[in-house]
Amino acid sequence: MIVAIDAASSDLSLALASPQGTVIGDEAWTSPQRQSAELLPRLLDLLASHERGVREVSALAVGTGPGSFTGLRVSMALAKGLAHALGRPLYGFPSLAAWLDAEPDTLAAVARAGAREAYLLPRGGAAPVVVEREELAARLGGVRVVAPAELVATFGLDRAARPRGAIAMAPVAAARLAVGDPGDDLATLEPIYLRAPRGVAVEAEGRVTWL
Repeated sequence: MIVAIDAASSDLSLALASPQGTVIGDEAWTSPQRQSAELLPRLLDLLASHERGVREVSALAVGTGPGSFTGLRVSMALAKGLAHALGRPLYGFPSLAAWLDAEPDTLAAVARAGAREAYLLPRGGAAPVVVEREELAARLGGVRVVAPAELVATFGLDRAARPRGAIAMAPVAAARLAVGDPGDDLATLEPIYLRAPRGVAVEAEGRVTWL
């Protein structure tokens, strides 16, 4: 059984899939400030509701962001802890790309990057970029997007679907496991941080690489 976890935003998601890639169950919910308290209990409840146990996990998938610093650290720690304890492979997936895969009728994925900025990944784009709130509306042009609830409210986005990245990651992780992919290195796999959090100074612009 595959377990997938995505907590790159205030909209979190979990999914279970068979080794053949069939989704067994999933859950998505909004939790602005309680990712660390809710993620593991909800995963255990999801497993129990489908009469599955942690020891039945054959591989794990986790969203790597970019997005919420807290959510990414919590989900990565949980996924790595389970992978290490169970001796199972862990596969990292860019969260915004997974959001788009889960919602095929959307044309862009948007996550919060700051008080007045967002991470934007257009469908078919190579990587997310940081855009100002005012620029975001102009670049989207009213197309349907996937974005967390709090961003929809504060940035005034219309026609937005909620992120459900885990349900897209689980079948892909099953496919990778089926061909013998050993998974990502637990020592080096880390969230995609495109910028430092508020109050943290960096010497140069670019990818921030700490957990």
